[in-house]
Amino acid sequence: MAGSSNDFSPDSSGNQPKPAIWLCHQAGPTPEAPPDWLAFDERERFSGLSQDRAAEFLTSRWLIRQALSRVSAEEPARCWPVKGRATASENPPGWQLSLSHSNGLSACSTQYGSALGIDIEPSKRHPQWQKVVKRWFSPIEQEWLFQEDDPHAFLWAWTLKEAWLKATGRGIAGNLQTLEVRRNFELYGDQPADDWRACAFYTEGFLCSLVYRQTTSDQPDSWPVITLLEPPPENYNLSAGEVLPPHWEPMFQRRIRPKR
Repeated sequence: MAGSSNDFSPDSSGNQPKPAIWLCHQAGPTPEAPPDWLAFDERERFSGLSQDRAAEFLTSRWLIRQALSRVSAEEPARCWPVKGRATASENPPGWQLSLSHSNGLSACSTQYGSALGIDIEPSKRHPQWQKVVKRWFSPIEQEWLFQEDDPHAFLWAWTLKEAWLKATGRGIAGNLQTLEVRRNFELYGDQPADDWRACAFYTEGFLCSLVYRQTTSDQPDSWPVITLLEPPPENYNLSAGEVLPPHWEPMFQRRIRPKR
């Protein structure tokens, strides 16, 4: 088990911090009126969501601001993402973002100036995965996954693919085979650069996969900083969230090799 919090920001020498992952569980009832700190486009989106989706959305937007505040030393109220999909920060500028949420847990990953993607799945989920693999996965993936016959192996492969597509800015349709997950989780992607990496771990009863481009300051075998925050208060006040001891178990790290 390991865990830590982060309060770093890019320094003037150009060294950039390694990726960070921020986690929190959803709060209680969703307020009828959106908090004042939501941007106009966020308010519009919030108003059109069902109660469950609104809770996910509000928690993730709260978590983005908490994460950006801690990496930049700005006040949470002065931190917000770009309009639309929250793939980057508008203020403070320069930070790349990725979001995932499932079954009451929200995850936000941050890295300065370099793309990344995150995906989480409940570790106790038992999906009907065989049809998905047969239709959408490569023959190499099908062979070893059917031999393993393990839903967890499928979920690891799935979260890695989801994280890869988020990091490379693409949707699922027609792109699931752009990352090929081979036996023992050897990874081959369709990007020519050789600085892509992936890591996977268990946390809070979830499988979590992160894909990112390695910066020059990042150590090859280092893990991202993982911070668990208390759930947002019921009124979603933006005061700094309290850090809780994160419980996580590292699974594997891999370099994503370019396909030849």
